[in-house]
Amino acid sequence: MTESPAEHQPSAEEDAPPQPHPWAELAPEHFELLRLAPLPIDRHTGARPLRFVELGRVERHSPEQSLLRLSIGLPGQKLRKEQNLLEVWANHLSKEVRFGPDGGLQLEPQNRGLGRFLLAQGIAWARQRWAHYRVEGGALPAKDALDSEARLRRDHVLKAQGFDVTYLDSLQLKASYGAGRVSELHGDWHRENVQPVGLQEAAAMLEQADQNLQRQTVEIRKLEERIAIYQREDGGLRFTIACLVAFAVFQAGLLIWITTH
Repeated sequence: MTESPAEHQPSAEEDAPPQPHPWAELAPEHFELLRLAPLPIDRHTGARPLRFVELGRVERHSPEQSLLRLSIGLPGQKLRKEQNLLEVWANHLSKEVRFGPDGGLQLEPQNRGLGRFLLAQGIAWARQRWAHYRVEGGALPAKDALDSEARLRRDHVLKAQGFDVTYLDSLQLKASYGAGRVSELHGDWHRENVQPVGLQEAAAMLEQADQNLQRQTVEIRKLEERIAIYQREDGGLRFTIACLVAFAVFQAGLLIWITTH
């Protein structure tokens, strides 16, 4: 029995592209200020001065899954969509927690402690709710292992938070990460490097900075006045010296004339 041509045509559902997840484009809803402490200059990443960045946070829950998305915003600097982003997905059906995005953490500025901070926040969020869930491992991007310093820094961050790093080749280019359960992960970070700043603390810092600025303005004005006085005195001294030099030259010339005549 032959099939009709209609039976070979794919259905409209098969032709339709996969729809993005409803939570794929969630924007941050809660914001917090982070203080990045000044650190010594690094020979790979350069200067590391005092800096303030913005932490954005949004989370969603459903009977099937939950999501926490953390993002780091840099004032006056535009970032790519995949930069400074950490996602934590909890699957309540399989009882697993996955850390993302799949492309790995792409942080700017680098080597300032933001990687450990974001992972610590995500781990604390998951431990508080689903400490018994399993951790879904995954592959680590090969681009993070092209430089030995970056690879060692990445592995240190993951291991410090309780993840295991396994290499699949002798060149240490292909690697994967994993862990047992969420309860085995660590939610700490270098608090002296990355410090959340509360609203009252931020206001106090701004007030203190304004007072310091006013005090420095007064000191600068006093110094300018002293410099102006010194400049006037210097001008008077220069005129006096010029007169003395002219008088000395006249005296010497007069003495020579008297001697020769």
